[in-house]
Amino acid sequence: MPSASRWLPIVLSGVGSLSSGCGSDPEPEPEPSYDLEALRDPETCAECHPIHHREWLGSMHAYAGEDPVFRAMNAKAQRETGGELGDFCVSCHAPVALALGLTEDGLNLDELPQEVQGVTCYFCHQVESVSGTHNNPLQLAMDAVMRGSLSDALAPDVHGVANSDLLNRNRMASSQVCGSCHDIVTPDGAHIERTFAEWQASFYGDPDPDDPERPAVYGLTCNDCHMDRSTGPIADYPGVRGDRSRHAHSFVGVDVAVTDFPDAELGPQLRAEQLAEITEQRKTSLCASLCVKDLGGGGGAEVTVWLHNEGAGHSWPSGSGQDRRAWVELIARDDADQVLYSSGVVSEDEAIAELDDPALMLLRDRIFDADGNETHDFWKAASYESNLLLAPDELSAASDGLTWRDNSYSVDAMPARVNMRVRLRPIGLEILAELVASGDLDPAVLDATSTFDVAPAVLEWTPELAVDSTGAVDYGSCVSSSPGCGAPALN
Repeated sequence: MPSASRWLPIVLSGVGSLSSGCGSDPEPEPEPSYDLEALRDPETCAECHPIHHREWLGSMHAYAGEDPVFRAMNAKAQRETGGELGDFCVSCHAPVALALGLTEDGLNLDELPQEVQGVTCYFCHQVESVSGTHNNPLQLAMDAVMRGSLSDALAPDVHGVANSDLLNRNRMASSQVCGSCHDIVTPDGAHIERTFAEWQASFYGDPDPDDPERPAVYGLTCNDCHMDRSTGPIADYPGVRGDRSRHAHSFVGVDVAVTDFPDAELGPQLRAEQLAEITEQRKTSLCASLCVKDLGGGGGAEVTVWLHNEGAGHSWPSGSGQDRRAWVELIARDDADQVLYSSGVVSEDEAIAELDDPALMLLRDRIFDADGNETHDFWKAASYESNLLLAPDELSAASDGLTWRDNSYSVDAMPARVNMRVRLRPIGLEILAELVASGDLDPAVLDATSTFDVAPAVLEWTPELAVDSTGAVDYGSCVSSSPGCGAPALN
């Protein structure tokens, strides 16, 4: 049994504490004092997170409030609805400005400081809960605590820290945050942007059956594809560990800035960096096959193109499908290199949707107003028709096979060479032309819109390069993106 003398210091210490408490309570530790206004400014974040900040600055998140196409569409929509559209657009394009009561409809963004426009650091790292699946149902804490994926983050002088599954790429919940604005339903009920719903319907969105808060072993969250992982410090701050899993904040997707943002010096550099990352990401998006069958007897040839959404994680293309324009350009030539046949060939300033080409393979959505008339105006959309490359709904050969798409072309003579490529415009030129005509968009934006080729769906067929198809149907001889990236019907 311990002796009484062993407890004496503790007892005396307790008495001392009690006696000191008889006068006045001890002074509590002062609460940290944070500058909320400064914390909302991404430039504050750049002081400790310079790499994250530069990546973000080149992203469409940073550009969301500045984007002239968004500004033009919102202006036209507000005018045509008499302001009834309200915060429909700005809730995702400038959510912090909306939360602070600085705007109601986004028409005054030119009058607001840059730090409250776009999808900012403060917006994402303030998410406290998600109350729905589309049109930004995010609930923000609007405090000085920045939430993230670390459970042992070092708290700096400028903000508090907290761990959140909503900001953890290894948790299914993190995709809810992305999906909140990458899933849009119009006032008339048309589900015109379905990226989150497409992911949920695919096998990529399957949860782990033993731990539903995590993705399945073959699954992916949004951030697995759109926030590349590397190892290193995540802040330039004393005491920060150097072995963290750092996530890129460039948020690579389809779109790029069409003006020099944030300025004429840095804008072109950021655009080039973003385009390089987009090109790299697209290398795993599609698979393609190109087949040519000699019909014999001078009957010409049948050319077949096969496309597959190999790794997008959702439909391809995705996002505002009514604006996207992805298509197959195909050119068949004879021995003298003369063009025998072509489809999908347009100049850089020609709208593909207006091309008179019955054989055109065009991937896009169409939206219709309440009277069934096709429109480009999303605020009028009451229904839609979709013609995109779907992601497989389950991880199986059967599901994979069902999601290949083919298109056939009749060529009057047997070609010596056939070239195909998948081309992509983030938005149709005819849509931009309408915004220019209405006076809402600077014509320079139309001129700055780019057309991209999507590797590896860029193929050349010649008899020497091709191998015979061996499937149930004879498609002639074929070339594919790679031995493991060809149409299953060919074997």
